[in-house]
Amino acid sequence: MSGERQGDGAAMRCGVVALAGRPNVGKSSLVNALLRARAAIVSPKPQTTRNAIRCIYNDERAQIVFTDTPGLHRPRDRLGRSLTDAAEDAFAEADAVCWLVEAGDRRLRDEDAEVLRALSVVSRPIVLVVNKADAHDPGGALELYGSRLPFAGRIAVSARRGRNLDALIDLLLPLLPEGTPWYDPDILIDGTERFMASEVIRGRVLALLRDEVPHCVAVEIDEYKSPEEYPERKRLYIRASLIVETAGQKAILIGAGGAMLKRIGETARLELEELTGHPVYLDLWVKVSPHWRQSEPVLRRLGL
Repeated sequence: MSGERQGDGAAMRCGVVALAGRPNVGKSSLVNALLRARAAIVSPKPQTTRNAIRCIYNDERAQIVFTDTPGLHRPRDRLGRSLTDAAEDAFAEADAVCWLVEAGDRRLRDEDAEVLRALSVVSRPIVLVVNKADAHDPGGALELYGSRLPFAGRIAVSARRGRNLDALIDLLLPLLPEGTPWYDPDILIDGTERFMASEVIRGRVLALLRDEVPHCVAVEIDEYKSPEEYPERKRLYIRASLIVETAGQKAILIGAGGAMLKRIGETARLELEELTGHPVYLDLWVKVSPHWRQSEPVLRRLGL
């Protein structure tokens, strides 16, 4: 479908760009910087992104759907396999792919080899994006990765400082088809309200807990009743279950006298109120589901 012509005579572009990369390389930070909003969870912990999250960028020339994918790594459980499958499906469905690496990289890691394996069968244009160029000279990384694939372009950026992001958009535009926008310009994420609520809560778990516990936590929204659906309600009611694998993890999540769970709930509630524009009553519960990361029925129920 032909796009509407803009004032300068250029065609409107509309397409999907998938972000590829090892865990914790900065994909979510890049999405947030491009959208100038917090659309995806950012955390220093690997496997922060568990779903292929579609985030929508708009300007007068284009609407670009950036798919923030889980970081690729060698799977150790069914959850890891599901994350890898979600990422690879996103690459196959995109109009273009950005392989995100770090400016300080001087050797190919095992996770990078996994990304290279997945991208080697992708038929779409691939752009090499060297992130964190504010902290390191990107020349070494450009040399390390530059000859690995037949890239459609190479660019060094800083998501943290917002450097060269407009140039990245300029590089991507010719790779996308002409078309009319799919989404209303006010929409940042293609996701349900329940999904966004679960991501906010999981984001607080990641921010407040350390070590391996956050990786063992999943969030399931059991009830979501908004004043828009239930006019008699003055507050948005959310009941959510934090699912862990062991009683020990449950104890850590709850904390002494329930202090940790209360802190998670209070900080998540404030963020949800800002996101939804409604006063929120957040009811959190902790449930033990042994080996949930290996359970296909549980992963399916959680949308993973």
